[in-house]
Amino acid sequence: MTVQRKFYAPGRVNLIGEYTDFNGGLVFPCAINRGTSLQVTEDRSIDGIALSSDDFDFTTTVVCSSEAKPVGREWVNYPLGVMVEFAKLGFNPSAFRFNYSGDLPLSAGLSSSASVSVVTAVALNELTGANLSAQELALLSQRSENTFINVQCGIMDQFVIAMAQSDCAIALDCATLEYQQIPLNLKEYRIVIGNTNQPRNLKGSAYNDRVNECQAALKTLAPVTHAKQLADVTPDQFYEHSNLLTDAIVRKRAQHVVEECDRVNRATVALKAGRLEEFGRMMLQSHVSLRDLFEVSSDTLDCMVDLAMNTDGVIGSRMTGAGFGGCTVSLVHQESVDHFIESVGSKYESQMKLKADFYVTTAMNGASEVLN
Repeated sequence: MTVQRKFYAPGRVNLIGEYTDFNGGLVFPCAINRGTSLQVTEDRSIDGIALSSDDFDFTTTVVCSSEAKPVGREWVNYPLGVMVEFAKLGFNPSAFRFNYSGDLPLSAGLSSSASVSVVTAVALNELTGANLSAQELALLSQRSENTFINVQCGIMDQFVIAMAQSDCAIALDCATLEYQQIPLNLKEYRIVIGNTNQPRNLKGSAYNDRVNECQAALKTLAPVTHAKQLADVTPDQFYEHSNLLTDAIVRKRAQHVVEECDRVNRATVALKAGRLEEFGRMMLQSHVSLRDLFEVSSDTLDCMVDLAMNTDGVIGSRMTGAGFGGCTVSLVHQESVDHFIESVGSKYESQMKLKADFYVTTAMNGASEVLN
């Protein structure tokens, strides 16, 4: 009898705290009710692991080796990078078929790539008996993207996808990995994700440039603030020493990171206290900062946020993810959701000549094996 097992990893939406993760700062994401399924079938005729997807035509068989190299720019590099990390730990599984499927929009800022990486890590962990913790699997998945895909992402995406709990968002300190599962008590409001359907290409974007600009800011500010990470710089310290940042671009990047970390702190306090409108205002402030200071928004994202904030029943909206296209996240009164989708959708299409998609989501559990 053929042995089959199924694994699942959600995507994620970040409610506030963008581009703070690789700066050692605070983020506040939750897992969503869309994700990646992985069907694993044992096949002893295969020397290696056969990779296929319902969403892509490209298929290949790879050997789980620490010496494996990327396969062009194909989707299989995400699971292959995870396999390389397992091989470095001495685990070289073989004789399996891995078939991936999912309902996460691609290149939309909802972590479809991290979802693929983490579901692969969870599966390999079970198949090999590696016995790594969920947090260790998140770190391994991040390593694979940093070293194999060569995108210098922070830990946020992999961490929340691996560690999320239902009906909670995670307040995560990306420097220490200290975290709190905070109940996402939104009362009569719902999380609505708006997909601009302007695809983003993270690797081809200015993402790595932003990493370098933030590192340049830290190098200048560290001697006078004693900060080990850019997120360690307080707003007061930044305002006192910002004149040292003579490059205007670097100064803007640093200002966003410093103020965004402060926003996450204040936003989580507001949420715990049930002050949802205050939380929503800080979501919008975050978007303005990402647009004007970090410069990672786009015309489509700005349009959708503007339309959202001018729609009845909306208390907050912002771009989410790495930007350069992708998705927005809005807090919408439950009685206004249908009107929001119809109104924002039609006006967005009229202005941007693109048809938007909308996903009403709830906070879900993290990655695991699916047991019937």
